[in-house]
Amino acid sequence: MLNAIKEVFTIKSLRKKIVATLLLVLVYKLLAVIPVPGVNTDGLQAIMDQQKGLSFFSALMWGWMSNFSIILMWLSPYINAMIILQLMWVIIPKLWELQKEWEAGQKKITKYTRWLTLPLAFVQSYWMIVLLNSLAWGTIIDTSNVQTVLMAMVIITTGTMFLMWLWEIMTEYGIGNGISIIITAWVLAAVPWVVMWHITSWNYGIFLGLILATLLIIYIIIKFTEWNRRIPIIYTRTWREEKSYFPIKINQAGMVPIIFAVSLVTFPSILGQILTNSSGPAQSVGTFLTTYFNMSNPSWAMIIVYFLLVLGFSFFYVSITFNTEQVAESIQKRWWYIPGIRPGEETENYFAKVSNHLNLFGWSFLALIAVLPYIMWKFYGSSIDFIVSGAWLIIIVSVILDLIRRVNSEKQMQDYSKF
Repeated sequence: MLNAIKEVFTIKSLRKKIVATLLLVLVYKLLAVIPVPGVNTDGLQAIMDQQKGLSFFSALMWGWMSNFSIILMWLSPYINAMIILQLMWVIIPKLWELQKEWEAGQKKITKYTRWLTLPLAFVQSYWMIVLLNSLAWGTIIDTSNVQTVLMAMVIITTGTMFLMWLWEIMTEYGIGNGISIIITAWVLAAVPWVVMWHITSWNYGIFLGLILATLLIIYIIIKFTEWNRRIPIIYTRTWREEKSYFPIKINQAGMVPIIFAVSLVTFPSILGQILTNSSGPAQSVGTFLTTYFNMSNPSWAMIIVYFLLVLGFSFFYVSITFNTEQVAESIQKRWWYIPGIRPGEETENYFAKVSNHLNLFGWSFLALIAVLPYIMWKFYGSSIDFIVSGAWLIIIVSVILDLIRRVNSEKQMQDYSKF
C-alpha cells in the first residue's frame, strides 16, 4: 500500500492535482469557520446544545451551523436548482434537447443551474434565518432590522456562490469531481465528533459493534456499486463473428439519488419548524410536519417517503443519463447485435428492461441501507446509527471508488507516455 501511495506522488501531473484538491478543501474548511457578522452566538449555542446526542445524520445537518458561517447553506441551493432543472427536462422540450448535445448541452445546463442557484440561495438564506430564530430561545439575527437581515442574506448568498465556484475550480484542476470531494470532506469532518461522543459516553461495546457494522456495510456497498451485468454482443462486419459484451452497472446513478432524496426529505421538517410558531391552520401543518418528518424521531411515513424518494430519483436519473435509443442505434451502426434480439426497437426495449430490473434491485437494496438506521430506531426506541450514516456511506464509497479509477487512469496515461 505504501508503495502504491509513493508511486502516485512520483507522477508530477497527478501530484499537482492531489495538492490542488487538498489546498481547495482547506479553503473550504476556512470558509466554514468565518461567521456572519451580527449573530447572537449565545442563542446559537443554545440550539446546538439541544442537538447533542442525536444521530449522525442530524449532527451533520447542524454541524455546519455551529458558528453561523458564511457558507451556512452549503451547496443546498445549487442541489435544489439541479433538482428543479432535471424535473423541468420532462416539461420543457428545449432542456431535453440540450441533454442530447453532450458536452455543449451540458455547459448550457450548468449555466442555467448557476443562474437559478442565485435567487434560490437568496430566498433560502432568509428561510434559514427565520428557522434558527424560531428554534432559539432568543434572537439569532434581529429580523426587525431590515438592514441587518439584508446584510446577512447577501453574505450567506455570496458564500454559497463562492463555494459553487470553488468546487468548479476543484473539478477543473483537482483529481475528482469538486462537489463530490466537498461532500466527502463535509461528511468525514463530523466522524471525529461521533467517535469522541461514543468514547466519552463509555459506549465501548456499542462503539465496537458500530465499527464492525460500518465495515460490513462498506463492503456490501462496494460490491453493489462495482457489480455489473455483461450483455453479450456479436460483431459481424468482419468475415468471422467476434464476441464481446456490453456492461450495465447495477448502480448507474451513482450518488445523485441519495443527494436529491436527502435534500427533499429534510425540507418538510425545516418548514414545519418555521410554521409551528405561527397560528391557525399554518401551526397545525407545522405540527404535522415536525411530528411525521422529524429526522431525530422518524415516523414510518418519513421512512417510507425517504425510501421511495431514493428509488424514484434513481429511476428518474437513469432514464435521463442512460438513453436506450441512442445505445441501440450506436450498436446497430457498429454492426453489433445481441444474440436472439433484433436490432432497432427490440434492442432498445431489451436495454430498457435490463436497466430497469438492475435499477430496481440495486437501488432498492441501497435505499434500504439508507433508511436502515431509522428502521432500527423504530424497533429499539433509540437513535442507532453507523459511524457514518448509511446514506452518506453510499456517497463516500462512490466518491472514493471514482477517485481510485481516476488515479489508475492517470497512472496508465503516464505509462503510455513512456513509449
